[in-house]
Amino acid sequence: MDNSTYTIREARATEFEAIGQLMVDVYSQLEGFPTPQDQPEYYERLKNIGTFIQKPKVKLLAAMASTGEIGGAVVYFGEMVNYGSGGIATQEENTAAFRLLAVAKSARGQSLGKRLSLACIELAREQGLGQMIIHTTHAMQPAWKMYEKMGFHRSEDLDFLMQGFPVVGFRLVL
Repeated sequence: MDNSTYTIREARATEFEAIGQLMVDVYSQLEGFPTPQDQPEYYERLKNIGTFIQKPKVKLLAAMASTGEIGGAVVYFGEMVNYGSGGIATQEENTAAFRLLAVAKSARGQSLGKRLSLACIELAREQGLGQMIIHTTHAMQPAWKMYEKMGFHRSEDLDFLMQGFPVVGFRLVL
């Protein structure tokens, strides 16, 4: 499907279940990433992705095809107190973040990951925030190149372990 047929917008409540399933599908298929059996609580949070927006300044953005197909999604955090990571990230001030970026297998190669990331960066700039933080894993290294091209820099001070699994941090000065 052509990239131009996708619109990035806030997800609707009627789409939360499908987005949650998309997240579970994408993350459970990552080679080297914990499985639903390894970290059932993590996958339960993915499945119930819509609950994230119950917190202030949190948005669930979706890449929606003109056909109604969900091409991808990401959770944006306009303040770090609700980010929910380990390590020091939740103590950062004047900072936004995004996490749980997922693109459907059928929609890959159309820059949806980049478009969803840029939409989060734009939200942070609109809020007048000074930096964006993200976390990723070694299982997601293809995305690292995209983040680095967008200006993110590796920030080891943000790294933490999630149930023994290494999670690595990146920062972008806005």
